[in-house]
Amino acid sequence: MTDHLSVPRDQQGLELDEFLCLAYPLLNKGFIRRQVRAGRVLLDGEAALPSKRVKSDQVVSADIDEDAADFPKEPLAPTLELTVLFEDDEALVVEKPAGLPVEPERWERGRACLSGALLELALKRSNVIPAAQHQASPGMGFRPRLVHRIDKETSGAVLVAKNIESERRLRSAFEEREVHKVYLALVEGEVPLADGEECIIDRPIGADLKKSGRMCIDEKGGKPALTRMAVEERFAGFTLVRCGPISGRTHQIRVHLASEGFPLAVDKSYGRRDALLLSEIKRKYHSKPGRAEVPLIDRLTLHAWSIDFPTASGGRQHVRAPLPKDFVRTLKQLAKARPPKQR
Repeated sequence: MTDHLSVPRDQQGLELDEFLCLAYPLLNKGFIRRQVRAGRVLLDGEAALPSKRVKSDQVVSADIDEDAADFPKEPLAPTLELTVLFEDDEALVVEKPAGLPVEPERWERGRACLSGALLELALKRSNVIPAAQHQASPGMGFRPRLVHRIDKETSGAVLVAKNIESERRLRSAFEEREVHKVYLALVEGEVPLADGEECIIDRPIGADLKKSGRMCIDEKGGKPALTRMAVEERFAGFTLVRCGPISGRTHQIRVHLASEGFPLAVDKSYGRRDALLLSEIKRKYHSKPGRAEVPLIDRLTLHAWSIDFPTASGGRQHVRAPLPKDFVRTLKQLAKARPPKQR
């Protein structure tokens, strides 16, 4: 069935693919662009490029091929409600819980993801309930656009653009290193930095050819990578550090910290644990008979604490994501059971 969509005045000037992204919120942009190039979308009865800017009252005729081999699956939203930490007309910052992937995972596309949660948020804000992926739903107010990513098992702040202009501006800001992120990382070992002292880890990172999906320090073929590090809180045998990635390599903080001899306290890929137990840090701890000990934390001990980015008006916005309960619980237990040694 062909949908005939009239371009409203408030959407004139949008590129054709952007207009269609609002009309078909459950379809990803790549698929829409391929449909346009295949001639299944006409502008006033004529073929057009995805980048063609639409004018008010023009008619877009779209015959979306729902039987296409690359017809995308709808991204799923988690059952929990997404927490918005900041929002204006251009962007929003949301709090991603640990365990939630940013995009649908390749081998588990039926599981919930952050992009699905963002899409659901935008649909609710617009009071739009699409009947099906291939059916148009005029009235979508904005389409969220992720401009960066964090690991599935990392919690914290994620910056999202609300329109194409904002997306391009923020992506450019990332490339120009005008976006500043700070992570909190609980690491194994006592980092020998003085209070207020900062160091920069400067080691190139490349793919680990011996282990798929892992990265490693690669002095010869790796890409340049820089990470600022300072101590936030000390414990006996552990340290909470602040890390500011200056570059943006895959697993950068995890690889850099491990290369310094201070892997994350929980990191099965670059550390030695997949969970931290109270019995590991508390002397004379005894679990209840017949019950398995519940971990203090069983995911990466890494949290995207804050993000600072330029606004469209020329100012800057700083947003902080509070530590989640599992991280707070772990730090409280460490403070009790592992107070710092006298220096």
